[in-house]
Amino acid sequence: MSESDQSTTHVLAIGAHAGDLDLTAGAVLAQHVLRGDRATLLHLTLGERGHPRMSVADYAKQKRDEAETFADRIGAGVRFLDYEDGLLPEDEDVKMRVGDLIRELRPDVILTHWSASIHKDHARTHRIVEDARFYGGLKTLERDLPAYWAGELYYADNWEDAEGYTPDVFVDLSEEAYEVWSQAITGYAYARGETYGFPYVDYYRALTIVRGAPAGFRRAQAFAAPKGSRNLRTSYFGKATPQ
Repeated sequence: MSESDQSTTHVLAIGAHAGDLDLTAGAVLAQHVLRGDRATLLHLTLGERGHPRMSVADYAKQKRDEAETFADRIGAGVRFLDYEDGLLPEDEDVKMRVGDLIRELRPDVILTHWSASIHKDHARTHRIVEDARFYGGLKTLERDLPAYWAGELYYADNWEDAEGYTPDVFVDLSEEAYEVWSQAITGYAYARGETYGFPYVDYYRALTIVRGAPAGFRRAQAFAAPKGSRNLRTSYFGKATPQ
């Protein structure tokens, strides 16, 4: 639980591209917001090279608008860093910048990508976030803001990050949270299949049933804990009581 606010949980979802964590964790973020918690999406790039028929500049503007609209629809905050899609660096500068944002935002829970992916930006984001979490919590590392340790870290369920991924944390979704997310995610053109044709909306809607059924839930979004084998079934992160 955040030292700055003992009454709410703050969930920070950090994705390589605008839209990544919106798809894989957006329903959980919406559910926390509906409870009165805080949620923030941090996009390291816009994913601006992901449209085969639009210029990079035009799609960058569209993706930023889409990300802001999605966050507004689920009641979350949104932040952007200025790295380029496909060229996300993995250096101390980006790790320190993300670490500084962790110190500023003081999340209780961080959600990000799994370690292996068909997209190098995803895999790099995984490692960036792990080091940034360490830098954010390192008291002997002097930065502009005091150190803050984000207590929980989970990896989202993404078909592009499937190698070696075993979900062991299942978050039961309310119908209201599912509907908020399900409608909001259609605001992304790529999620509607308008870029390369993959039916993201249909896939991730169906995945909530696939992940929910073995956990005894109607719908769920799944995550992996850092060391695995957690087997947690819950309705909320942070101060939630496992079911």
